[in-house]
Amino acid sequence: MNFPRIFLKPKEETGIQQGSPWVFDNEIAFVKHKTGGKVFQQELKDCAVAPGTPVEVFSRGGMFLGTGVFNPRSKITVRFISKDRAEALFGAEADGAVPESLHGESVRRFFLERVESAQAARFFYYNEAESYRLVFAEADFIPGFTADRYVDEAGRVFLSVQFLSLAAEVFREELLEALRDVCRPAGIYERSDAAVRELEGLPLKKGWIGAEHNPVITIRENGILLAVDLENGQKTGYFLDQKDNRKIVASLAKGRRVLDTFTHTGAFGLNAIAGGAREVVSVDISPEAVAGVEENIRRNNAASVMRAVCADAFDILRRYEEAGERFDMVILDPPAFAKSAAKTGKAYGGYKEINLRAMRLLPPGGILVSCSCSHFMGPELFYDMLVHAAADAHRRLQIFEKRGAGPDHPVLAGYAKSEYLKCAVMRVL
Repeated sequence: MNFPRIFLKPKEETGIQQGSPWVFDNEIAFVKHKTGGKVFQQELKDCAVAPGTPVEVFSRGGMFLGTGVFNPRSKITVRFISKDRAEALFGAEADGAVPESLHGESVRRFFLERVESAQAARFFYYNEAESYRLVFAEADFIPGFTADRYVDEAGRVFLSVQFLSLAAEVFREELLEALRDVCRPAGIYERSDAAVRELEGLPLKKGWIGAEHNPVITIRENGILLAVDLENGQKTGYFLDQKDNRKIVASLAKGRRVLDTFTHTGAFGLNAIAGGAREVVSVDISPEAVAGVEENIRRNNAASVMRAVCADAFDILRRYEEAGERFDMVILDPPAFAKSAAKTGKAYGGYKEINLRAMRLLPPGGILVSCSCSHFMGPELFYDMLVHAAADAHRRLQIFEKRGAGPDHPVLAGYAKSEYLKCAVMRVL
């Protein structure tokens, strides 16, 4: 036995066989490992295997399931990195022990091939002049790691990266080397400042890796100029996942008065302007976001038909309804109201309220584009919410499209979390 072995409880292998990339702590029966020439079998709570060690996972009956990185500090105790045996990737010492170094040439080549594969998949849909998510964590088989690739007006490539798991942090240098080889970036900004790192037992990190640059860059998306703040923007600086959904908004916006709520950068509203909207009101609760929207309006010479409003979307929807305002299109792109399963019920009520009020602002035949980025608010629950919101608003819905994130955010079969974004394009009657 060269590497520690994780043995699952009976029947816990089913989800893994169907594509799940994780092993949770409550799915583990025991751990076998070799220390000082002796083999030990221990419960997880007593296990002496160090965090960050590669482990092999087996069913209770002894069927090999894959190799992952061990982290007893996390509820997600193993994140798979390969379906091959650990020795094939890392090698082994002569006495059968785990190698002292896990960073040999074979590991460097392994992660280079993973990043190259992700890049090749993006070129099915995008070209080198476009910005896109290059690596989408588990969905691209690099657990807990994301990399967004931005191209500025001068054609320079900037990367925004997140190491959100110990499985990613352990191979930090290999991943950075692979990104440099594949992308030749002008700069790499790290946004490992998400609280989920603390659940992995990791400190928060933020800043340039290597050469420093102005963290605010300008990209072009769907022909629109948008500022991306790599340092202080949401998540990795910008929400690339809605690019294609914004294009749909542009195709439906001609001649319409548009209300764009939870606007963040104004990107939905600016796409509506590009599509011929006669007026756009973009709303965000953050004064900093509104200031950024106003800059983007100026960049795109849209001040005559678009304005930014600093307000709570719930409040402004209610005020507009009470004032008898009418819009021909309403866009709802809120942050994740449900950030845990326990908050799904409350989130359902929040989603229902904004959708109900939006429906009341639309004349018969008006367009509603409604989104949810919470994977806890699954598709079935999301569309159930729309049905009940319409019933309470005494309106009927024609759903034209049920959309999700763009193809740079692929869905991994068997991993429901990768199918997180819902975007319904509807006519309200």
